[in-house]
Amino acid sequence: MFQSFDAPTSPEQGPPRLAALRAELAKEGLDGFLVPRADAHQGEYVAPCDDRLAWLTGFSGSAGFCAALRDIAGVFVDGRYRVQVKDQTADVFTPVDWPEVKLGDWLVEQLPDGGTVALDPWLHTLGEIETLQTRLSGTGIALKETGNLVDRIWPDQPPRPAEPVTQFPKEFAGKGDETKRAEIAEALRAAAQRAAILTLPDSICWLLNIRGQDIPRNPITHAFAILHDDGRVELFSDPAKFAGLGPDPAITLRGWDAFEAALAGLTGPVRVDKDSAPLAVTRVLEQAEVAIVYDRDPCILPKACKTEAEINATRTAHLRDAAAMCEFLAWLDVEAPKGQLTEISVAQKLEGFRRATNALKDISFDTISAVGPNAALPHYRVSHASNLPVTTGELLLVDSGGQYQDGTTDITRTMAIGTPKPEHVQCFTRVLQGMIAISMLRWPRGLAGRDLDALARFPLWKAGLDYDHGTGHGVGVYLCVHEGPARLSKISQVPLEPGMILSNEPGYYREGAFGIRIENLIVVQEAPALPGGDPKREMFDFETITWVPIDRSLIDTGALSAEERAWVNDYHAEVKAKVSGRVSPETKAWLDRATAPI
Repeated sequence: MFQSFDAPTSPEQGPPRLAALRAELAKEGLDGFLVPRADAHQGEYVAPCDDRLAWLTGFSGSAGFCAALRDIAGVFVDGRYRVQVKDQTADVFTPVDWPEVKLGDWLVEQLPDGGTVALDPWLHTLGEIETLQTRLSGTGIALKETGNLVDRIWPDQPPRPAEPVTQFPKEFAGKGDETKRAEIAEALRAAAQRAAILTLPDSICWLLNIRGQDIPRNPITHAFAILHDDGRVELFSDPAKFAGLGPDPAITLRGWDAFEAALAGLTGPVRVDKDSAPLAVTRVLEQAEVAIVYDRDPCILPKACKTEAEINATRTAHLRDAAAMCEFLAWLDVEAPKGQLTEISVAQKLEGFRRATNALKDISFDTISAVGPNAALPHYRVSHASNLPVTTGELLLVDSGGQYQDGTTDITRTMAIGTPKPEHVQCFTRVLQGMIAISMLRWPRGLAGRDLDALARFPLWKAGLDYDHGTGHGVGVYLCVHEGPARLSKISQVPLEPGMILSNEPGYYREGAFGIRIENLIVVQEAPALPGGDPKREMFDFETITWVPIDRSLIDTGALSAEERAWVNDYHAEVKAKVSGRVSPETKAWLDRATAPI
């Protein structure tokens, strides 16, 4: 599916839709309703039928929620979206800085005399609601689990997606699904658990070595599953999606409407992830008096720690993608000075280079092609309404990626159009220093993303600067480009383990002026021993797997240390060695210039 550049939502539709929702509140005697971004699978990206937050408010970001009360409707967004939410929503909605402002605190302030706030238990997790209930205890504010009030007022709500499912090759997975099922089942038996409830589509796709098309850019299929301690799987979805797969006696396929009855018929203890499973799952099990053990989805960590086959496949995908990126950057170098390009034409051309590989399944997310002030929005999505020309003297930020059957890519490069301004160079260099710090890092086993995140920010902090997003996220293998549980972030407590693929993407954004981000993908690996090092202390480091030049015109080489300059030159030398044989003669000549030593 080619990227669309239509405006994702229309702010003017917000007021009548909010009025309709408030009419439902009055009819039911409620004081509010919670409208999350998430669907029943807690996905970051949702199908059109589940995009209730955007339909109601106009806000199209990938994280956030609305608390619609009778007199105020707060739209809670984090630092990535605080400019975007103002642009996309009508003034009947009030932006709220989240997570600095917690939902519970906000509700207490807005409902001082108490009240009843409704929610759809299929769209919230138990962990989320427990936290909220703890804060609301004793305030007179009650939470009520109901049907979905937005669905009642959405007359043309699209149907649930039902796209076909395909098999994921074992040669790329490294393990057959029977092996994965047996290993997870063994872990359940060791924990004395009879079954695990799986509600995350990428966990189910990973476990069964399948891929789908229910969500644009993410090759997943919507389903729920019950994995039993003998390796059997009960799968709940639209059976027609699986018609192209052969039968498997260990996998039973049923319709969506059979899920609740199957839950109620289980013998516990049953494992439920309270941070990803819908609250409704817990309620069904509780009503049936099935014993529950709350623990993490058993597929998440094995999925994150890639097999050698998955890493090798992903390396190949990244080399293919690097060649496409270099063709694009060489083209940009020629065409941008002519003054005829726009954000949209840049995104279209880049997608064309990826499709020219004849291996692209889809882009891995809508390309962020942003120039000047638009680049100051970290998750900007260009539309015909917002499209800016690419003009001399500006910075162009392009964050993009590809979905190939052998791997998922995600890369950001920021380029100067013409001669960069001094502030561009100063800020870019600090961002680059942070990216290099992560790239060169060694650390002892047991550290999490929160322990590493500050190193990427330190060069910016020294100048009183920072950025309001994490430094990196997990990445799947022909799965979701944003994958848990590990990430490089102030709030991530998951220890990093070998095989995890992460992004390394510090940035800096000056509202109304420009934005900078540089992103490579990296793999956690065991670090080689060093002379004089403690042989008993296991150390990890990162392997970089993204091979595309960094704009040298934006680097203040005098501000780099000798070690940082060496990293840039070594990186560019390896880019040239790996990619030169994969590009056209014209691009090879460009690549020679782009990778020259600094």
